[in-house]
Amino acid sequence: MTVNLLDFNQAQLAEYFKGIGEKPFRAKQLMRWMHHFGVNDFAQMTDIAKSLREKLAAEASIAPPEVQMEQVSDDGTRKWLIATDVGNGVETVFIPEDDRGTLCVSSQVGCALECTFCSTGRQGFNRNLKVSEIIGQLWLANCSLRHADGYDMLPPGERIISNVVMMGMGEPLANYDNVVTAMQIMLDDSAYGLSRRRVTLSTSGLVPAMDKLKEDCPVALAVSLHAPNDALRDEIVPINKKYPLKELMAACQRYLVKAPRDFVTFEYVMLDGVNDSVEHARQLLETVRDVPCKFNLIPFNPFPNSGYQTSRPDNIRRFRDVLMQAGYVVTTRKTRGEDIDAACGQLAGKVQDKTKRSSRRIPLEIVA
Repeated sequence: MTVNLLDFNQAQLAEYFKGIGEKPFRAKQLMRWMHHFGVNDFAQMTDIAKSLREKLAAEASIAPPEVQMEQVSDDGTRKWLIATDVGNGVETVFIPEDDRGTLCVSSQVGCALECTFCSTGRQGFNRNLKVSEIIGQLWLANCSLRHADGYDMLPPGERIISNVVMMGMGEPLANYDNVVTAMQIMLDDSAYGLSRRRVTLSTSGLVPAMDKLKEDCPVALAVSLHAPNDALRDEIVPINKKYPLKELMAACQRYLVKAPRDFVTFEYVMLDGVNDSVEHARQLLETVRDVPCKFNLIPFNPFPNSGYQTSRPDNIRRFRDVLMQAGYVVTTRKTRGEDIDAACGQLAGKVQDKTKRSSRRIPLEIVA
């Protein structure tokens, strides 16, 4: 079996070259060809000796995952279904905006955390994605967009994808090593050259991994909060039972010591009659009072048998106003790609569930 070089960051690639008797500087050359130029054919790498190209062709490969389907929303959002193995696939979403292009990347086939309002969580869990399958989503999206209408006439070298958010399928910190390696490739100037401020990792609150990330690869941090108190969060974000809010807020404070931004973004899905009252907003202020932060309110995106409804606009407005009047920056996320099920919380992909979660699911009852 050949080695997939997409699984390596630059340091690992240098070790690989050293192991086959080649100079470590070849790693930088290959990173540029693979990621900066999107080339996966060794024969096209013209500044690499022919003998080395032939050796690589025999012993290694540059093998991104396969795109099974691409959909384009009326608002320009694009979604790719990417095969990982037989019966499994993940979804990747590109969101174009006037001042940026954001790619939402998946880290697992399914998710083991089972947040009750998330379509991915309802699908169960199969496995972690490999580095090549995580960075491969960025690789494939770049290649696809270069040939897409509206982007194919851009000047050479102009970046289409300016931001990456680890907010797709899965809990990124539950696949720690592979996610960190993939983000190191995103940040590498010889690869995609993204700044730490433009790579955001979203977590439901795996506290020990947050502390480790602070040391290994501090990028912008978003925390999927979704509830202002432990009793409610225990119900809708079950990982809270292991790492309750007091521990999570302390971890956020520690993370900010080395973070590229001086605030944490708290994501909050607005669920009608569950977590969207003025009293909930006041409790939220008390919970986060010691953490420099911004809020991103996310209107719930329905999916079949979710058991939830989207908060009414007036309730979202009143909730937002309580936070803003306390001096916080608050955004209400605009729903994008809803017509192709690409909106926040709607990603499902194809998951051969090893947890048997769907077969034992009971009707959902949440008490606010």
